[in-house]
Amino acid sequence: MEVSVIGNSQATMVRAELGYRELGSFCSPRNNYQNKILFRRNDSVWFASRSARWRKAQLRFTVKAVQSQPIRSDRVSGPTSASRPKSRDGVRLFVGLPLDTVSDCNAVNHARAIAAGLRALKLLGVEGVELPIWWGVAEKEVMGKYEWSGYLAVADVVQKAGLKLHVSLCFHASRQPNIPLPKWVSQIGESEPSIFYTDLTGKHYKDCLSLAADDLPVLNGKTPIQVYHEFCESFRSSFMPFMGSTITGISMGLGPDGELRYPSHHRQVKTSKIPGAGEFQCYDKNMLSLLKQHAESSGNPLWGLGGPHDAPKYDESPSWNSFFKDHGGSWESPYGDFFLSWYSNQLISHANRLLSLGSSTFGDSGIKVYGKVPLMYSWYNTRSHPSELTAGFYNTNNRDGYEAVAEMFLKNSCKMILPGMDLYDEHQPHESLSSPESLLAQIRKACKKQGVEVSGQNSSESGAPGGFEQIKKKLFGADAVDDLFTYQRMGAYFFSPEHFPSFTKLVRNLNQPRLHLDDLPEEEEVTAASVHNNSDTSVHVQAAVY
Repeated sequence: MEVSVIGNSQATMVRAELGYRELGSFCSPRNNYQNKILFRRNDSVWFASRSARWRKAQLRFTVKAVQSQPIRSDRVSGPTSASRPKSRDGVRLFVGLPLDTVSDCNAVNHARAIAAGLRALKLLGVEGVELPIWWGVAEKEVMGKYEWSGYLAVADVVQKAGLKLHVSLCFHASRQPNIPLPKWVSQIGESEPSIFYTDLTGKHYKDCLSLAADDLPVLNGKTPIQVYHEFCESFRSSFMPFMGSTITGISMGLGPDGELRYPSHHRQVKTSKIPGAGEFQCYDKNMLSLLKQHAESSGNPLWGLGGPHDAPKYDESPSWNSFFKDHGGSWESPYGDFFLSWYSNQLISHANRLLSLGSSTFGDSGIKVYGKVPLMYSWYNTRSHPSELTAGFYNTNNRDGYEAVAEMFLKNSCKMILPGMDLYDEHQPHESLSSPESLLAQIRKACKKQGVEVSGQNSSESGAPGGFEQIKKKLFGADAVDDLFTYQRMGAYFFSPEHFPSFTKLVRNLNQPRLHLDDLPEEEEVTAASVHNNSDTSVHVQAAVY
């Protein structure tokens, strides 16, 4: 009988570097017994239990390893692996690395903590990690001058840890943590702001380029698509030793936060519990030019002067103006259909260009290409679905806006990533008429119809109420994800006693563990084998600071 020594103790290992005499307490995810970390000695961490059942049991981990040696004991009895629930075939579990894993100076941030985290994830049974690779870091100073050293170092550590790597190519900026676009791109934007999305008031969104500039030579004589392609080619060449072996998947950044959407909600008040409808982002010079051409070709030149004049502002309720009204709203008028069709088709065409680029660049490397579609679930239970419309999805109660998206993914042989798989309808503000579960089911249905494989993500590392139970449904239920689930994201909270036991339980359910330590009979003594690797650096508990 094998006993896998994995769980809270591994989390405590990773929160390590300070080395307290008494390091804290944690609770078993299975029986809520409180276990106390007693002390650190000789590069080992000792655990003992406060429960009567574990009075004599102690666990010791010497953390210098990528792999642990399982305990074998003829004295242990308990449920066999056959009695454990089996995971759904084909679903692989990954964990996202911190967004700022590599700094803008190409140094690996919190390197020791990440190395410790990788070892813990490997011991736990996670298959791999997701690494964000930022355009503003790798091509920071000059167009065509790439610096991959920090990211190559991370790939090497991941490979040595025995994990797989999913890479997200981020052609957008991040505000938290602060990771801007390349300096040379921002400098171009200062003199030519039309490369950025623009709203009705003329405010620019400078965290990614407008899709209307995709095929225009606005970047020192090159188009953004050409620049993205050269970036991907350089990445492919530099990471060739890892391609198809360690690196098994690549996500193409498609817009704000890497998602396929317009930045329609970027100016909303963060403290507002009820999201507004968002605003259409069609007012930069190049978007207006495309709209004008489309209107003239449709025989209605006056429709090409701008977006809807009767749409609400970012934080306003859809009912505050007439465009999104459930009955008699302009969205149902001939003009509304004209504009919404054009606005959505522009977004789908943009994704088609990028996913086609990704497939042609990486398709012969044994790499699967992915794209992320957002879950714009606010106001889903209205007839007009305003949050989806402003984000670029022409989806209403009488029109399916996701079949065309799924068809485009199929055309490019790409897989779709859907976030929000930890969300419940019942936990959404009643006034927002939201339904993440219904929207997720609708997109999933469109993908099934087109034969597009779906991968999943949770909404955030802070955890939605009941999120782990909802994730389990998405991994084991009838509508389980087809390929990959990426849990976002590694950091201090991820390995905290408040969070990590629940994540451990999720992984155990997915990986069909052999035997939990809590299944051991009373009064048994268990000593974990030492864990080794070539490094002399020990990883102890309680405090790898991210």
